[in-house]
Amino acid sequence: MIDLSEAGDGLQGYALLAAQLESLLADERDFIANAAQFSAFLYTQLDNLNWAGFYLNRSEELVLGPFQGQIACVRIPFGRGVCGTAAQSRQTQRVEDVHAFAGHIACDSASNSELVVPLIKDGHLIGVLDLDSPALGRFSVQDQEGIERLAAIFLQASDC
Repeated sequence: MIDLSEAGDGLQGYALLAAQLESLLADERDFIANAAQFSAFLYTQLDNLNWAGFYLNRSEELVLGPFQGQIACVRIPFGRGVCGTAAQSRQTQRVEDVHAFAGHIACDSASNSELVVPLIKDGHLIGVLDLDSPALGRFSVQDQEGIERLAAIFLQASDC
């Protein structure tokens, strides 16, 4: 596990994670296999997470994909909760306190903060990458930028 708080300003830590992810996904193009690997990679390499995984766009509804962590909600409508908001807006959602987020869906009551990155390839929303933490304010702007970079590496390495 990389302690991003000790890796300079966090950028070095995410650069190392990016290199590791590129290597991990280098010889595989299958989306589901890569999503499973990527969620396990994030769950084991980032501290203070209780969920890391994917919700996939299925006819304007998010459906649970590969993940690591507690059992999860299976379907999330666009526009509902942090994931549905990210899907509908196509913008990353970084929420310091999910309990203060209007319409939050509590799949795991232990989650207190969340980072959700929409996955867009060739103009199409593939789904979202969702990270949850039991800590309030777990995700910084640097985390957001680092995870968005990792998500781009995942999309580039995977056939969608």
